[in-house]
Amino acid sequence: PTWQQQVLAKGWGYANLNTGSVQADCGAGLTSGIIGLVNKGQPRALDDWGALSAWGWGASRLLDYFETDKTVDARRVGVQGHSRSGKAALVAMAFDERFAIGYISSSGQGGAKLHRRKYGETIENVANSFYHWMAGNYLKYTARWDTMPVDSHELIALCAPRPVFLSAGNNPGPVNPDGTVPINDAWVDARGSFLAAFGAGPVYKLLGRKDLGTSEFPAIDTAIIDGDLGFRQHTAGHTAEPTWPTFIAFAERYFGAPKATASR
Repeated sequence: PTWQQQVLAKGWGYANLNTGSVQADCGAGLTSGIIGLVNKGQPRALDDWGALSAWGWGASRLLDYFETDKTVDARRVGVQGHSRSGKAALVAMAFDERFAIGYISSSGQGGAKLHRRKYGETIENVANSFYHWMAGNYLKYTARWDTMPVDSHELIALCAPRPVFLSAGNNPGPVNPDGTVPINDAWVDARGSFLAAFGAGPVYKLLGRKDLGTSEFPAIDTAIIDGDLGFRQHTAGHTAEPTWPTFIAFAERYFGAPKATASR
């Protein structure tokens, strides 16, 4: 079943956000969308927001609507995203405390992956093709990523004490019999995301919640869902699909059975 079918089978609902309706995913769009509207069509300053923050802002506006809809329990709304949308989902959750839970999939650089770890996707990759995702000041750290004063474990910590589940794909196996190369997601640096979640653990414990419960990077396809920080790396490459059942099991601990609604 699709993730939508899995969610509906639990009695939960879902909504899809078209991030392009909030902010275009290109540098040429920075003078339009919500960023351009705020800047009255003028170019950004170096400390102005990028597309990831704009998309997170858009998710918050969707939550504004849910708070007016009596068929939605707005206290139990989660945010999920994969790849660049995973980056934005983590930003949305960090900046808006109303989101109850997050499923952050294969978010890579600018998401849950540690910046100060030279592996896979790097600041240089983002700066080269996706500079519009971040504030202009972010580009100052190309080739000097180890001097960045903050890192992704602090972004995850901003979500505390709310539960956050991190996922990534990989495929460490040999070349397929037909000669094709297995789908690989190593560039998103699953280990870097795990280390960031571990680094956020002290803040969760400070607030009376549970951390990952381990500092040992788990074997692939091993789920860590006993604490308020969760993690799983799967073998299917750059996709969120295989880990939806694990996330749903993680989320059930917080959402449980849906509340009864008045008959109409």
